[in-house]
Amino acid sequence: MWKRKIPLAWLQLSREKARMGVAIAGIAFADVLMFLQLGIREALFDGAVQLHNSLEGEIVLVSSRYKALISLDQFSQRRLYQALGFTGVQSVSPIYLDFIPWKNPDNQQTWRIYAIGFNPEEKVVNLPSVQENLNYLREADTVLFDRGSRKEFGTIVSQFETKNGVRTELNNRQINVVGLFRLGTSFGVNGNIITSDVNFLRLLGKRRERGLIDFGVIKLEPGADVNWVIANLKANLPNDVQVLSKQEFMAQEKSFWNTSTPVGFTFTLGAIIGFVVGAVIVYQILYSDVSDHLPEYATLKAIGFKNNYLLVVVFQEALILAAIGFIPGFAISQGLYFMTRQATLLPIIMTVDRAIFIFILTTLMCSISALIAMQKLQAADPADVF
Repeated sequence: MWKRKIPLAWLQLSREKARMGVAIAGIAFADVLMFLQLGIREALFDGAVQLHNSLEGEIVLVSSRYKALISLDQFSQRRLYQALGFTGVQSVSPIYLDFIPWKNPDNQQTWRIYAIGFNPEEKVVNLPSVQENLNYLREADTVLFDRGSRKEFGTIVSQFETKNGVRTELNNRQINVVGLFRLGTSFGVNGNIITSDVNFLRLLGKRRERGLIDFGVIKLEPGADVNWVIANLKANLPNDVQVLSKQEFMAQEKSFWNTSTPVGFTFTLGAIIGFVVGAVIVYQILYSDVSDHLPEYATLKAIGFKNNYLLVVVFQEALILAAIGFIPGFAISQGLYFMTRQATLLPIIMTVDRAIFIFILTTLMCSISALIAMQKLQAADPADVF
C-alpha cells in the first residue's frame, strides 16, 4: 500500500520544481540554524569544562560561594589539608586561578590571560605536553603557553617553535615561555598559561594573599568509595567549603553558563526559532500544493479514494522534503562548524548524536506542518469542486 502511494507523493512534489527547491532550501536553512545554535551551545559547555576534564582526581573542594571558574572565590588551603587526614584520601593538590595582564611581544598590547598555577611536583592536570614540561616550571618566572589561545596574545607558538623560547611580560614582570600545551578557549577565556604555584603567587604579588586557593583536587586511594568519602568530608568539614565529585564540579560549571548567563538561553531560543521557521516554510509549501491540486484530490475522492489515502500522500510529501532538505543542511553546517572553529578556536564539532537529533527534529517539523496542511485537504468536497 505504501509503495503505491510514494510515487504519487514524489510526482506531486517534483512537478513544481521551483516550489520543491524553495521547500528544500527552507528546510536546509532551518537545519543550519538549529545545527549552529545547538553546536555553539554545546561548544559553550564543552569549552567551559576542558580544565575540569583534565583534572587528576575524583573529588574537588571549592568555596561555599563558588559559582564558576571565571567567578572566582578563594578559601583557606587549610581546609584542603584537613581533607588529607580523612580515610580514603591519598593526596591533595591546591590550584590557583586568575586572569593576569599579558603583553603581546609582537605589538606590546596587553590582554588578560587565564593563569593556572599548581605544584609542578604533583601530577594534577593531564593535558598533552604538560607533564614533560613541568620540570621547567621549577625555575623562576617561567610559564607554559596554550597552543589553543587566540591570536591577540601574539605569535607565541611559531616563535617558540623557531627559537625554542619566548620572552614577554606578565603583570609587568619579565617571564619566559618554556613550553607549549593544549587546552583551548571558551566563552569566558581567550587564552591560558600554566605555571608553578610559587611563580603564580610571585606574579600576582600583593593581589593574592598567601594561604588562599581557588579550588583543591583530592585524589583517592585505590578502591576507595567516592560517594562515601564525599559524604564523610561533607559531614566533618566546615560549611565554608563545598565538596563535589568531579562530575558535580563539571555540572555546576555548565549550569552557571546555562542559567546564570544569557548565553545558554540565547542559543536554545535560536534553535527553537529555527524549528518554527522551518515548520512555517514547509506548511506554506504543502498548503499551496494542496490548494493548487484541490480539484485532483476531489476527483480522487469522487471515484472512491478515502481521506486516509490522500492524507498519507501529503504526509509522505512532508517526509520526502525532510529527508532531502536535511542533506544540504547537514553539509552546510559541517562547513560552518569548520569555519567557526577556525575563527573562534571553540571546540565546536559535529557529533552523531546531534545529527540524529536534528534529523528527528526535521522530521517532526515537517510532520507538524503536514498535519496542519491536511485540514485543507479534509475539507475538499467533490460536490463543491464540480
